[in-house]
Amino acid sequence: MLISITCFAQEQKAIQIKSAGGYDRNEERFPDSDILSSKGGTRVHLFHEGVDVWSDRAIFKRKDNFFRAYGNVILKQGDTVTMNSAYVEYDGDTKMAISRENVRLQTPEQTLTTDTLYFDRNIQQAYYNNKGVVRDSATTLTSDKGRYFMESKKYQFVSDVEVVNPEYTLNSAQLDYYTTSKHAYMYGPSTIVGAEYDIYCERGFYNTVSENGFFVKNSTINYNNREIKGDSLYFDNPTNFASATNNIKITDTINNSIIRGHYAEIYKAKDSAFITKRAVAINLIEKDSMYIHGDILMVTGPEDDRIIRGFKNVKFYKQDMSGKCDSIHVNQKTGLTQLIRRPILWSGENQMTGDTIHLISDVKTEKLDSLKVINNSFVIQKDSLSENGYNQIKGLNLYGKFEDNELRTVDVIKNTEVIYYMYSDDDEFIGIDKTVCSKINFVIGDEGIEDMTFFTQPDGDIYPDSELPKNARRLRGFVWYGDERIRTKDDIFDEDDNNIKLPTIYGVDQPFDFESTNDETDPDKAPALPIKKDEKGFLEKQKRLKSRSDLKRKKEQ
Repeated sequence: MLISITCFAQEQKAIQIKSAGGYDRNEERFPDSDILSSKGGTRVHLFHEGVDVWSDRAIFKRKDNFFRAYGNVILKQGDTVTMNSAYVEYDGDTKMAISRENVRLQTPEQTLTTDTLYFDRNIQQAYYNNKGVVRDSATTLTSDKGRYFMESKKYQFVSDVEVVNPEYTLNSAQLDYYTTSKHAYMYGPSTIVGAEYDIYCERGFYNTVSENGFFVKNSTINYNNREIKGDSLYFDNPTNFASATNNIKITDTINNSIIRGHYAEIYKAKDSAFITKRAVAINLIEKDSMYIHGDILMVTGPEDDRIIRGFKNVKFYKQDMSGKCDSIHVNQKTGLTQLIRRPILWSGENQMTGDTIHLISDVKTEKLDSLKVINNSFVIQKDSLSENGYNQIKGLNLYGKFEDNELRTVDVIKNTEVIYYMYSDDDEFIGIDKTVCSKINFVIGDEGIEDMTFFTQPDGDIYPDSELPKNARRLRGFVWYGDERIRTKDDIFDEDDNNIKLPTIYGVDQPFDFESTNDETDPDKAPALPIKKDEKGFLEKQKRLKSRSDLKRKKEQ
């Protein structure tokens, strides 16, 4: 029997019975209810304000504008939402629906499966609080709780969220996901693990199709044996590129080095990193860190052949040694460090200058081995007992040897000149030695130059203090840079470095979802975890619907 009945409520539009194969009533079991069933190929078909529901059987309470549908239930809203389940109960007054058992919500972009799904048609949102799985063309998303905003085509997944893709796996405490753009917004502790990278953040954005995004708040990228941290990180896997902004720390896990700064770019394919804004490279040399600063730092090459380059206003510091120059070149494979253009090196109390300075380390022991000052070498040491006296050694080239990372023996060769203040063992002033020769060897102790040897026809005299004019106590080219000496690791930074104004990182304290224009991402309506703010009202509707249905069940028993 085919029946079509329309009922009207006083204030709400009534649920319509479009069709049914059978019709019955049982006032004892289901008072004031129509019992609708399928028969002869005709299924039960109910309709309410744009939603069609088909089922094998339905209990329809006309006075309450409410029904329960059983068996192969299909709920369809327009051409975009189809929901299959074993059971649906629907309230026409509140426009709330609950689907249970093998629930399958399908849209053109994706499919959601869960055990129980709540659907609030007033705000066009579906919600589940048991495990749900969403699948699209390439990605599977699983969470304990979730909500679907139908108008913006966005999911909010809450609690133990996992996204599985052939190229990566994403886990998050909460994740917002747009089914059309495939964009994901992460809130709370989150990780993304790919074949050659893994990412951690507590707020972030990720394009799950193109595998790129940006991450803020305690973010870390592990990438090509480098750990990258910063206030804001950007990552693009297809182009092998990452960048970082503000309070950056890049750790080279192979070469025991750290790079800090406030802006960095990392190119995986070229094994290179570019760092600026208070940039500093920190290399561990036998438990003694060497700090290298420049306006720009570049790190290139694989882990077994890495090179560090610094440009403009370069300064470096390590225990018992510091220096500055226009640019620096450090080859970690060969152990060669080159100070290029206007270099100044301080070793102990000795100031050394020349056209170029080379420091050579033993790559096996990581100890400093030797030193070269090439062209116009000049060594100056302030005399500790006289007021304005300076010991000076000048020549073409200088070659030094280190012991336990401290400079001990030095040879200065070709056109060598010396001015040296001489004292007895009792620190009594003897005179000023002024000598010219072809080569000088001197030994440096804990308190300065201890021994000096002249080679090949030295020509000079020891002058009493009264017999050597003041203007003759400086060798040509003498410049003392004592005021510029770098005595601590903080001295490598100048005033401009220490007063850099850092850009504000978007999304740390502000609403993070820049994609949505709907109420759920309004700053006044949706904080960092929007589902928790408006969940109360939604759950109250669920409770009202549940209590109403429980009451109806009791009446029907």
